[in-house]
Amino acid sequence: MPSGNVLSYIVPMRDHIQLQINSDILKIRGQDAFLTLSDFLRRRRGLVGTKIVCSEGDCGSCSVLCGVVGDSGMQYQPIDSCIRFMFQLDGVHIVTVEGLKQNGELSCVQQAMVDCHGSQCGFCTPGFVVAMTALQQNRPANQPASESELREGLTGNLCRCTGYSSILEAGAVAAEQSDSASLVPAFELSPDARRVPIEVTATCGDAKHRVYSPTTVAEAVDFLSRHSEAEVKIVAGATDLGVQFNKGHIAPSDWLDLNRVAELEKCEIEDGCMVFGARATWTDVLLLAESTVPELYQVMKVFGSPQIRHVGTIGGNIINASPIADSLPFLFVCDAELTITSASGERTVNINEFYSGYKQMDLTKGELLTSIRVPLPPANRNLRLYKVSRRHDMDISTFTGAVWMELDGEQIANVGIAYGAVGPTVLRLKQTEEFLRGKSFTIETMTAAGDVAVKEITPITDVRGRSDYRFQLARNVLKKYYYQIEQEESQSVA
Repeated sequence: MPSGNVLSYIVPMRDHIQLQINSDILKIRGQDAFLTLSDFLRRRRGLVGTKIVCSEGDCGSCSVLCGVVGDSGMQYQPIDSCIRFMFQLDGVHIVTVEGLKQNGELSCVQQAMVDCHGSQCGFCTPGFVVAMTALQQNRPANQPASESELREGLTGNLCRCTGYSSILEAGAVAAEQSDSASLVPAFELSPDARRVPIEVTATCGDAKHRVYSPTTVAEAVDFLSRHSEAEVKIVAGATDLGVQFNKGHIAPSDWLDLNRVAELEKCEIEDGCMVFGARATWTDVLLLAESTVPELYQVMKVFGSPQIRHVGTIGGNIINASPIADSLPFLFVCDAELTITSASGERTVNINEFYSGYKQMDLTKGELLTSIRVPLPPANRNLRLYKVSRRHDMDISTFTGAVWMELDGEQIANVGIAYGAVGPTVLRLKQTEEFLRGKSFTIETMTAAGDVAVKEITPITDVRGRSDYRFQLARNVLKKYYYQIEQEESQSVA
C-alpha cells in the first residue's frame, strides 16, 4: 500500500502483451493492443468462427475460453470476446472454437452439436460449443454436467433458430462422452517471473494511445498521481466500458488496466465481514456468498451471465454508480465500508455516504477504490433481497430492493431498507426505517410503511417500467417481506 509518497524508484517495464491463442504464442504491441479480442481474432488472425452480433456481451456468439494460471493450475472460463480488450489479456490462454478441434478431429462437444442437429444458422453455435466445453473442462472426470447445470451454464448464449432442446441434448451427449483428457490445446506460454508492469503506446493519426498495466496498487496510484491532468479511464472487467467503446460513446487515449494487480483480487471472510478486493469478480462473490449469505447468492445467480460474471467486478459495479446496480441495495443495508486509496494514503467511506447524485460520488482524481468490507448479517437479522426484471436471467433490473429486520417478539427492534431504480441513486429509506422501529410486525404496519416509502422515492418512466409501476413495487415489496417471514415462522413451528 502507498506510504504517502509516490514511487521514488524506476520500475522496470515491458512494452508488449504476451498471450497464447490456441497453440500460438503471440506478443502484441502498438495499436493491436487496443483492439477488442473479437476484432483481433477475426481481423488479425482470421479466426472467424468467433462471431460478433450484439457487441454488448449479451448474446454469447463471441464466447471464447480464457485460461488463467491459478493456485490449482489452469482454470478455463468462457468470456465475451467482444467486450474484452487485448491489453487485458497478458499471460492468458485464449481458446477459440477452431482451437477445440485437435488432431483433425472435432471435439466431443462439436461432434455432439452435429449429431444432435444443434445448429441451424450457425451464428450462435460457436458460443454454445465454447460454453459447453467450459462446463466439461472444469468438472471432475466421469461427472457430467446435469441438465440444470447445462441450462445455467448456457444463460449467456442465445439461440433463435433451433431452440434449446437439441442444444441441451448435444450437451448431455457430450457430457457422457468426455473423459479426463483435456478438451483444449496445451498451454505452453512461459509465465513472466518478473511480473513487471506493462506500458503499451500506439499512434493512430494525430492521436496517441497509452495503456498502463501495473502489478501493485502502489504502482497504480503512482501512475494516477503522475497523470492527474490526463483523462485516464480505469478498467477492470470492461463489461460496461467495453460496450461504451463498441458503441462509440468513449474513445479514451489513456487507460489504466487493473487486471494484473493481485492485491485487488481478495475475496474472503475476515473478522465477521466479507472482504472483497475491488477486482473480485462476480463469480468470486457468488462462490463466497453461497455458504455465507445465501440470499445474496440467489440474486447473484441471475446477475448477468457466466461470461459476464467471470470478468465483471464488484468494484466496477460500485464505481459505475448506476441506480439499478444489483449489488448496491445489499451493500447499502449492510453499511459496507469502501477503502479509497491514493498516493497520499487510504481513507474509508460508508457506501451510504458515497453517492451525492446521478453518477456523482466521493472520489477525486488520483483516487482508486481498492476494497469493500461488508459486515455479515447476524443470525437474528432476517435479510431479503429483491430483483424485478422482464426476464429471469441476464436482464437489467426494473426494481431492486434489500430489506432486513430484527424482531423482538412481535416488535420491530431494528430495520434496514434500500431500493434501487427509484431515483438518481440507490436510496436508503431512512424515514421508512424510522417509522418501522418499535412498531408491531403486522401486515397493517407494513402497508402503512409502504405509504411512507413512496414519499421517499422519485422513480421515472423508462423502457423497463412506468413510474407508477415502481411506486407499486415499493409498496408491495414490504408486504411480500412480511408474508415471507410469516410463512417461514409458521413452517418452523410446524
